[in-house]
Amino acid sequence: MDTGTMHLTFLGCGSMNEAILGGILAGGMPADRVSATVRRPERAEELRERYAGLTVLAGNEDPEANRTAAAAADVVVVGVKPVGVAALLAEIAPVLHPGTVVVSVAAAVSLELLEGGLPDGQPVIRSMPNTPSRVGRGVVSLSAGTHATDATMALAAELLSATGRVVQVPEEQVDAVSAVSGSGPAYAFYLAEAMARAGEELGLDPDLAAVLARDTVAGAGYMLAEPGADAGALRRAVTSPNGTTEAAIRSFDEQDLPGVVARGARAAAERAAAITAELSGPK
Repeated sequence: MDTGTMHLTFLGCGSMNEAILGGILAGGMPADRVSATVRRPERAEELRERYAGLTVLAGNEDPEANRTAAAAADVVVVGVKPVGVAALLAEIAPVLHPGTVVVSVAAAVSLELLEGGLPDGQPVIRSMPNTPSRVGRGVVSLSAGTHATDATMALAAELLSATGRVVQVPEEQVDAVSAVSGSGPAYAFYLAEAMARAGEELGLDPDLAAVLARDTVAGAGYMLAEPGADAGALRRAVTSPNGTTEAAIRSFDEQDLPGVVARGARAAAERAAAITAELSGPK
């Protein structure tokens, strides 16, 4: 399958699927080879206005929207809420072409559940993206299903490379990936919020504090994205002995900030595993 001629369909277009869609379109894929489905006509119109030439079908207007879009696709990206995945798969299974690749970005939905809802032999990939995909600076993990060949995985990686870095991991590592990169942008935003509040407490104007925190976190992120960048080395380079930054880092260490982050990531991974178990039902 050639990425230069394929048709791509997004089933469900919430924040994550739109982030991927926006990244792929910004990367140069023509909008007339992409379609999407949503529930509300208002949301469909919003997406059409935002992405000129994009075909968007609204389920509340057309009950066949998902089936129509899936039947025309070479690659289907499933982005509905996890609790709705099984019903969506049952809806589209009869119309999928045997070679259509189904990529799921639904958190905590296992390959077993995905493959169980589709025709035998359907190529399936489980993906864990993050929201910076919208600006081409995301991280997307891919985990191969039973019938996803090396060629299938290479195709998905090439397609999603427009959204940022693509990595391949075994499914048993997806919860850990989710805890680090899937939820990670929220950690960075949380840090920026905390830095802005600290600036206010030190007497800065709230708007100025927000700008300083936001642009500092964003700038540091750009430095980390440079080839060969190492977070520890960058931190040490700006931490002079007995200086102001060292005082702050020492305070963070005394309060076990690394441990706080590790416990938060573990809580995220454990919640992902629990959701998977809930969706899979009793064995």
